[in-house]
Amino acid sequence: MRGVRAGRIPAAYAASGRRAVRLALVAAAGFYLFRYGLDRPVAATYALFAAVALGGLSKIPGTGRQRAAVVLGLLPVCWLLVVIGTYLSVQTWSAVVGMLVVGFALAFAAVGGPRPAGAAPGLQLLYILPSFPPYDPASLGDRLIGTTTGLALFVAAEALIFPGPAPPPYRERAAHAAQDAAHCAALLAAPPYALTGADIRAAGEAGQALRAVTVPEAERPAGPGVRDRALAQTGLATRALLSRLTQLPAAPGDCPGPDVSAVLHAVARLATATTACLRAGPSPVAAYEELVAARAHLSASSAGPAAPGACASGSADGTAPPSVFPPAVLRRHAAVLEIADAALAMGTAADLAMRGRQASVEVPPGRFWYARTWAPLLWWHRLRGHAGRRSVLFQNSWRIAMALTAARLVAGVDTLPHGFWAMLATLTLTRTTMDATWTTIRRALAGTLAGALVTAGMLALVGADTAVYAAVLPVWMLIAYTVGPVKGVGWAQGLFTVLVALVFAQLAPTTWQLAEVRLLDVLVGSAIGAVFGLLAWPRGAHEELRYAAASLLRRAAEIVVATSASVAEGGRTAAPSGAPGHRSLQQAVILAESAYAQFQSEPTPFGGGRRGVAMPDVDWQATLMAGHHTLWGADRLSESPHTGLGPAAAESLSGLGDRVAGRMLLVSAAVDPGGDTPTAPLPLIDPALPGFAAEPSGAPRLYYATVSWLDALMTDLARIAHGGHGPEREGTTTAH
Repeated sequence: MRGVRAGRIPAAYAASGRRAVRLALVAAAGFYLFRYGLDRPVAATYALFAAVALGGLSKIPGTGRQRAAVVLGLLPVCWLLVVIGTYLSVQTWSAVVGMLVVGFALAFAAVGGPRPAGAAPGLQLLYILPSFPPYDPASLGDRLIGTTTGLALFVAAEALIFPGPAPPPYRERAAHAAQDAAHCAALLAAPPYALTGADIRAAGEAGQALRAVTVPEAERPAGPGVRDRALAQTGLATRALLSRLTQLPAAPGDCPGPDVSAVLHAVARLATATTACLRAGPSPVAAYEELVAARAHLSASSAGPAAPGACASGSADGTAPPSVFPPAVLRRHAAVLEIADAALAMGTAADLAMRGRQASVEVPPGRFWYARTWAPLLWWHRLRGHAGRRSVLFQNSWRIAMALTAARLVAGVDTLPHGFWAMLATLTLTRTTMDATWTTIRRALAGTLAGALVTAGMLALVGADTAVYAAVLPVWMLIAYTVGPVKGVGWAQGLFTVLVALVFAQLAPTTWQLAEVRLLDVLVGSAIGAVFGLLAWPRGAHEELRYAAASLLRRAAEIVVATSASVAEGGRTAAPSGAPGHRSLQQAVILAESAYAQFQSEPTPFGGGRRGVAMPDVDWQATLMAGHHTLWGADRLSESPHTGLGPAAAESLSGLGDRVAGRMLLVSAAVDPGGDTPTAPLPLIDPALPGFAAEPSGAPRLYYATVSWLDALMTDLARIAHGGHGPEREGTTTAH
């Protein structure tokens, strides 16, 4: 035989099979070493279950070497959990209290990013295991030795056996996108001052590659630290830069303006320097300062009122006093200044991402509030952002903690035989919605029943011949962890039922009644999971996503009104802001992002079509972008000098701000309607917005910059209501 031809094994089975090989080798090696080599059954149990916990139950994202590094860093946490579980298990009340506290803390650690979230279930199991008989603190040494051995073998196997190719890191994706931005900016800075269709498509693909849904989970910069926050902001700023470059209005006539070309050339150089920085090159500080100077020169040259019919050059050397710029030129200037702002944000964020607090680029306050913040305070900010009943992470943490606590109480009070299995069932079968929990439980019970029948027959036939169990265990483990993850929870529970019987039959004399106990424990654990799935936020993330998205839009509407009024009145009305930024809207964005992330992981893609816009018709990503656009635009406009707009421009801008805010409120009501919300369908496109094309006499650049920001927000709102596939609105100038 030459082996199986490439492509004959389905990819899903190949991936789970590689993981099953590593797990079977590690678990069997640790178990047999202590059980038969050293005659230490306690250490054998902990060696096996440590590998099963972090290798089977945990879903740590990344390659084998990345998972190995995560587990190695978690080793002290594993020791602490075994020690705490051992000493608290002596009394039922202390074990119950410990389960509540530890269960919540481990689940809530998901705020730290994908890796802590993926490791949490396995860490829960490592605390659950010593919480049950025998209540023997004297065996703590064997427990720690077994745990350490199992995890050490697991780390070695993950690093050396089928480690898998490493995907390109997020910073490389950002570097590629920045390189595309440099190419686009260079083309726009020189004749014919335009991009080809191929350039626009390439820029769009580079931007799409930075979206979280296209990035492997292990590579997403989701941590609370400075570098992760900065890398995530690098991606957002680069996407914004690419979008604005591809939508830059054409140069009016044959006079694009040397100041505009100078800014675009500086943008290209900064994007090139950012690419080098992200690839471990020098800081982009020189290119950053060049763009700051070019931007300031363009801003000063276009800061005055417009005169209809004038060309941007206006003089022999291509420069012109501010008073001769027509509205078309000022619109282009406003768009170029937004491009410069996005490029500056990209360069700053990239330097922070690579060098942390040692970044050379001058970090402006507001958008980069975290740059000089102490690391524990950043963690505190992240935790505080989720410390509320509207946070999906908070809900999930309390749900699983209360369910595990109840299971531990039942097991302790009723002396449930092998109560460990009941808690394991609660941990693995509880879902974020009642419907999903019930579906999972039905399949799990069917699988457990089938596995119990197989187990009973096996124990009755083999009896006390441990050699048979020892020979079958690694083969069965290989099958269980290859087939179970692919076929679903029913198969996984059935195969695992036989697996635990093979393990416990080697630790103590066992009869066919072990299968009966296993079925009873799974039934008890499932019932507890179902109860808490019903009582604790039973609708899961899709209802919270509705609420969070609507709340975000309402907060954004407040900022839009305040910022528009401040610009229209020459800065006499201050926008509600404060470090770090507009706090109420920032908090709303955090909660909406967590709800969206949880919604994506739920088994049902949508639900509750009874209320508001049906879930497939809502572009939740556009909702989040509307929040970010509101924050960035408000911060940028609040930093601009507020000069008088003139009565016509001020009236036009106030009206547009009110109209955009009103539209936000309408969309928020459609997304999450109240009991008395009118049921009339929301028009997808606002039919009457001539103000975006208006050119009030004497309007300065700040007017057009604000109009451009409001126009982009209206595009986001149209996409929200149309699921991201609506036609562009007529009469607008930008579409982000």
